[in-house]
Amino acid sequence: MTSFFTAAPSYCSRFGIALLLVVLADFLFYGQPVGITVLLFAILIAAAVVAVHPAAFSDSTVWLKPAALLVALLPLAENASALSVSIALAALVVFALSLSGRLRHGLTRIARQIALFWLAAPFRFVGDFIRWRSTARRFGRRRVRLAAIAVWVMPLTLGAVFLALFGAANPVIGYWLSLIDLLKLLDLIHLARIAFWLFVLAGVWAFLRPRLPRFRQRASRPNHVPAAQPATNPQVHVIEDIVFGKAAILRALIVFNVLFALQTGLDVTYLWGGVVLPDGLSYAAYAHRGAYPLVATALLAAGFVLAALRPGSETSADPVVRRLVYAWVAQNIMLVISSILRLDLYVGIYALTYWRIGAFMWMGLVAAGLALIIARIALRKSNEWLFSANLLTLSLALYGCCFINFAATIANYNVDHSLEMTGQGIPLDAWYLRSLGPGAFPALDRFFDHQDKTPAAGAVRELERVRDSDESWYRSVQNNWRAWSFRDWRLLRDLDSKGSLVLPQLSQPTAPDR
Repeated sequence: MTSFFTAAPSYCSRFGIALLLVVLADFLFYGQPVGITVLLFAILIAAAVVAVHPAAFSDSTVWLKPAALLVALLPLAENASALSVSIALAALVVFALSLSGRLRHGLTRIARQIALFWLAAPFRFVGDFIRWRSTARRFGRRRVRLAAIAVWVMPLTLGAVFLALFGAANPVIGYWLSLIDLLKLLDLIHLARIAFWLFVLAGVWAFLRPRLPRFRQRASRPNHVPAAQPATNPQVHVIEDIVFGKAAILRALIVFNVLFALQTGLDVTYLWGGVVLPDGLSYAAYAHRGAYPLVATALLAAGFVLAALRPGSETSADPVVRRLVYAWVAQNIMLVISSILRLDLYVGIYALTYWRIGAFMWMGLVAAGLALIIARIALRKSNEWLFSANLLTLSLALYGCCFINFAATIANYNVDHSLEMTGQGIPLDAWYLRSLGPGAFPALDRFFDHQDKTPAAGAVRELERVRDSDESWYRSVQNNWRAWSFRDWRLLRDLDSKGSLVLPQLSQPTAPDR
């Protein structure tokens, strides 16, 4: 019974904090543009987590955790995007688990805990509510709760009567009461808003009660009942040793090195050496057909290396096999670099897009993963070390991407390499740049300035008018402080410095395609 009384205030206080966060989320987000408010709400959640875990301050290094969290939240100040929000959510999970003493060591275990946290988060509040009700009933608290509710009926009823009398007697109070429109308040409450409240409540409650799901293990067999041993077939082991043994792996590595050397030689000849391709084959087709299959080949090769050179196996200790693996992985890295060059040639002809930037990043991560495989073999590390190293590499890459304005990068590259600007390449797809959003405004302005000096200036007048309408809509959104971000602040400063045209605010602005 003591545990219930000690737990009840904790539940009540956390529920009160959760309701306060729901009210703040409604003020910051519902029906409002998204911007700096995401960072503010993340800081509020972190402060709430600290408030419900006061015992964590007994640790002398506790201030390192908020400092690390602040670094993880910095991308939200730059720009509130799906990537920066995902990083912030993962950091908040680690922060909450750390303060509650449930965070395990090692990147692999932490990644597993983050995944389990989000799997359990939607059901955490419902599960805790059911558990709280069952605990209250077990200790006979049901009648007390009903009495606690009923005891407020008389004071609230008489209070409402007295308030109405004061309103009739005092004109000031009467004026205040006249400002309260109950029907208007009821209009604000609809299904979408209630769903938003429940969604936020479930989310913040998971941080206030950071628990991971527990999976029950199967009951072990009694000691007196021997477990059935699988039947062994010596012939099967002999076949496995022949097909996947050291001799087979050695021969496979020799064959693979020869095949990859042939492919690398062709890339060096045609891509790096500039030798003329066979008739009917262009550099663009050569680049496009080879980029993605070569990355798939490198991933397949990485899987083979991990399977063939398992830590402690006979093949991993053989020096000849290790040298062949080093040579083969090095050739795979060359193939990935060749794939990057192929994609660069293709982009140089057919312009840049989000998908092609993603392909560049993916290829770079594959090359880094192959290099880490060599490091794992040379340093005799475990596969868990390799997974943690790749996870760290991916995390750093994604964190860095939060500070890159890819829309501006794509727009600037396509404008600078367009047929209209350089006399080479393909015509600029200006409507695609418009779909990139406000980040493409400066590049489009440079394109329009250049086109105004050419005889074909009238061809872009319609797009220029749409561009001005988009900027008017963008500025109207930025007038709301909730939409502020450091990236938008820089963009507005650049637009103002260049004297960009600002149209009057439209009654029904058309948002640019995303």
